[in-house]
Amino acid sequence: LPGLTDEEKPRIRGPKRASKIRKLFALSKDDDVRKYVNTYRREFESATGKKKSKAPKIQRLITADRLRRKKIEKNEHAAKIAKSKAEAAEYQKLLSMRLKEARERRSESLAKRRASSLAKKEAK
Repeated sequence: LPGLTDEEKPRIRGPKRASKIRKLFALSKDDDVRKYVNTYRREFESATGKKKSKAPKIQRLITADRLRRKKIEKNEHAAKIAKSKAEAAEYQKLLSMRLKEARERRSESLAKRRASSLAKKEAK
């Protein structure tokens, strides 16, 4: 259609997700995605008359903060597991000690019973 389809217009919006930007510009994982968002950065004048530019926020962008947060979460998880294992071992120790004491008490009471029954038999 003349005037509508005969000329190419640049795309207004591009992808926001980091992986989609990499795909669009054929980037490797080592390339900085933030540099390529500038291709669809919008420049305008603010109400005060200063020139400003806006670019979309890149989603799923791996930053130093994100890596640090992930490391902290991983360390906390490992600490929880270690604490849980230590508490379980302590509890097992306590259980075995109580079981041993119960066995000893039972054997003492059985020994008393046997002694008293033997004494009764001898008394007869």
